[in-house]
Amino acid sequence: MIPFEDARRIVMDSVLYLGGETASLDQTCGRVLAEDIVSDIDMPPFDKSAMDGYACRKADLGLALEIIETIPAGRTPSEKIAGGQCAKIMTGGVVPEGADCVVMIEHTEIRDGRVVITKKSSVLNICYQAEDVETGDVVLRKGTIITPAEVAVLAAVGCAEVPVAIRPRIGIITTGSELLSPSKKPSAAQIRDSNSSQLQSQVARAACVPVPLGIVEDSPEAIGAVIEEEMDRVDIFLLSGGVSMGEFDHVPAVLEDKGFDLLFEKVAMKPGKPTVFGRRGDTFVFGLPGNPVSVFVVFELLVRPFCYRLMGSEGGTVTVTARLSEPVARRKSDRIAHIPVRFDKDGKARAIEYHGSAHIHAYTLADGFIAVPVGTSEIKAGENVAVTLTRETRVAD
Repeated sequence: MIPFEDARRIVMDSVLYLGGETASLDQTCGRVLAEDIVSDIDMPPFDKSAMDGYACRKADLGLALEIIETIPAGRTPSEKIAGGQCAKIMTGGVVPEGADCVVMIEHTEIRDGRVVITKKSSVLNICYQAEDVETGDVVLRKGTIITPAEVAVLAAVGCAEVPVAIRPRIGIITTGSELLSPSKKPSAAQIRDSNSSQLQSQVARAACVPVPLGIVEDSPEAIGAVIEEEMDRVDIFLLSGGVSMGEFDHVPAVLEDKGFDLLFEKVAMKPGKPTVFGRRGDTFVFGLPGNPVSVFVVFELLVRPFCYRLMGSEGGTVTVTARLSEPVARRKSDRIAHIPVRFDKDGKARAIEYHGSAHIHAYTLADGFIAVPVGTSEIKAGENVAVTLTRETRVAD
């Protein structure tokens, strides 16, 4: 059994970059940039008005101003502003030559056909050319995970075909002769397979491609046949179940028989102790415990960051600091323990009721989990803890 930190280092040091491809802009949210993105224009591309109002000279704010033209967004001004003059201008319109401020329309009145400033302000209401981005600036870095904000930037710099990292294809195998499809009613000694659906969702949320390979009975022949058949289709195998010490836990032996070099087989973590990681050429494998919480936590801590590293990103996992509202205690401290927590209305984290690695329902009530280090039996109320988020945060009822 190796420490969790060593397991994570081994996993992350095994990464190879899968390469890049292009995708249309509207298909990139959630994916990872494969190249730096450079702007082909200044942003703003011209001095533009930040308000609906009147473009004029600061020196003339005390005068009644002649309106010489109206400038809507998208039209180039035809006149230059001289003394005693102004132009009516719309938000986003090009500020005409000669003007050095825009007065909000709410701060003006029309008297005898001229504009009178009724309230003076030091705010110029002009967005200056290139104040945000200059032509040639790198606006997004390689390895960035694309969110809607990045989509907007890509559109603004004309990047309609986006260089993105190739998404790992992840084969999902659930082992267990007792398992059956979620659509079926279990009989005695049977349970529904939740791991396959859970892993498919986690894989998709990690911007990778899930390849469902179904439920496989607990036999070396059946497990080995699926792995051999799918070797050329996937970059990573995720197997759940069959990795512990029971008579029917065949996965580690099958993987070795199929040529995988197993880099570790047990990790000092709870849940997730019987976790296996290995490699055969350019294909990787994670053997996960069968209990759904173990599957969930190991994926978030080891598989998710590994997947993003394959795509050239260091992201994928979000951790925030919060103060613990109630103490967290445990009897044994020989392994790092991951405890589900929920945020209170005041932003503090508190552990939720949790019955062990089969209690996946607990995670529907959790915002994330905290790590209790090896050798630590208690974290006191009021101490700061790092919360690894597992969902968009919410406030407790």
